[in-house]
Amino acid sequence: MPSATILVIDDDPLMRAIAGEILMGAGYTVLEAEDGAAGMATLDVAPVDLIITDMLMPEMDGVESIMTIRRKRPATPVIAISAGAKHQPAGDLLRLASALGANATLSKPVRQGELLALVGQLLDQARLGPSPALRSAG
Repeated sequence: MPSATILVIDDDPLMRAIAGEILMGAGYTVLEAEDGAAGMATLDVAPVDLIITDMLMPEMDGVESIMTIRRKRPATPVIAISAGAKHQPAGDLLRLASALGANATLSKPVRQGELLALVGQLLDQARLGPSPALRSAG
């Protein structure tokens, strides 16, 4: 069974619950934060092996979160997720996330198999050393 701690940052409680259930079912420890500010506070006090962040959130969005994560924890893998918004298509947001340093991206709704495959791949690469960005999925 995997033994890694994953921080899920998303303002949608249902998305956090679904991601948490998927990840805990695969044996991961899951921490949750309702926005980027809460996620960064968690990073200050908890060891985290991988971060999944939504791009559109109040308080601190995914752009600010990824930039802060890269300063605080440059080697920690990041998966950016988004469903987009009326004037901000998910593809544009996820390309921006990649440019800012996200290791991988997923469009919402997130599929269980894709999520678990990316998490496993990024954690394996992190254990082996520096990793290049992965292609977007979804």
